[in-house]
Amino acid sequence: MAIPYRADQVGSLLRPLELLEARRNPALTHEQLTAIEDRHILDVLKRQKEIGFEIFTDGELRRAGFMSDFYESVEGMDYDYDVERAWKGAPAGVGVARGIGARGGAVVSKLRQTKRLTKDEVDFLKKHAPGDIKMTLPTANQFPAIAYKKGVSEAAYPTYSEFLWDIVPIVKAEIQALVGEGVKYIQIDAPRYSYYIDPKWRRHIQDEMGVDPEKALDEAIRVDNACLEGARRDGVTFAIHLCRGNNRSQWYAEGGYDPIAERLFDQLNVDRFLLEYDSERAGTFEALRFVPRSKSVVLGLVSSKLPELERQDDLTRRIEEASKYVPLDNLAISPQCGFASTMEGNLLTEETQWRKLQLVVDTARKVWAHA
Repeated sequence: MAIPYRADQVGSLLRPLELLEARRNPALTHEQLTAIEDRHILDVLKRQKEIGFEIFTDGELRRAGFMSDFYESVEGMDYDYDVERAWKGAPAGVGVARGIGARGGAVVSKLRQTKRLTKDEVDFLKKHAPGDIKMTLPTANQFPAIAYKKGVSEAAYPTYSEFLWDIVPIVKAEIQALVGEGVKYIQIDAPRYSYYIDPKWRRHIQDEMGVDPEKALDEAIRVDNACLEGARRDGVTFAIHLCRGNNRSQWYAEGGYDPIAERLFDQLNVDRFLLEYDSERAGTFEALRFVPRSKSVVLGLVSSKLPELERQDDLTRRIEEASKYVPLDNLAISPQCGFASTMEGNLLTEETQWRKLQLVVDTARKVWAHA
């Protein structure tokens, strides 16, 4: 099996200060903001090329957060509602992002799509990317867990499940459009699977959402597969990224993949799993024994949360450990998550970000020199 992109990246990059200030400036017109975004996207494409990547993203620089393309493309949400979550891991005094890219509001009426999710992003990348394009989309499963509010949402959707399945056609159509436009790598970002590996969040599914966790996991897999149905094309990589939360260097879930590994790795119809493995919170590599030989695993060994630069010897040792469960030819390496799942970004500098990405590329070259 030929594995493309031994050096991978999850997608989002830290926003330069000029762009952060521009997005917060109500006096700027849409055209002025777009021009600033364009300039910085051209710069991050150039940096990726210089480092040695063979797959290119726009860093999600046009987004307020990894989910915001969806929110900005539908009607039916009320953003006066927010969701509380016990984020952990940041230094004292550091809050979490609360903007449209980080919060979910509540669904209060039937969803109505008003525009494509990623049209502007992909059009620009097709003109300017120096190689294959990766486009990221949030899983449909992300939204009901955030936006289905008891006592509020039942008027629009009597059940959580009805809301979930109404999102599927939107995500599915976007994937089909991206494939038709020649995008070579489509990644579904699916942090909600971490709810099934952390006991406290399994209780939340049961008690707060009123859903049996095992049945919810089965439905989540069916939903992601439904979004991908009919999209497969030769030369196109479909991937899913799993993490345990990523907001201002903070996290909300912990635990190894073991409780979901057999079902998830076998049943999800993707080519590639991008898995968080940068800390002990992710558990051991043993769960990888369930990955079919027809699929590959990207080991997220480099932290996008912490500024300390990893040692290459440690990374190569951990890749060797993982190869006891997945053949080396079926592995790749990346950061464990994006550097800015929300536009405010994690607590490290842009220069540190680029050093970490260079380390990913250099390690991949060293390990798979003859691949």
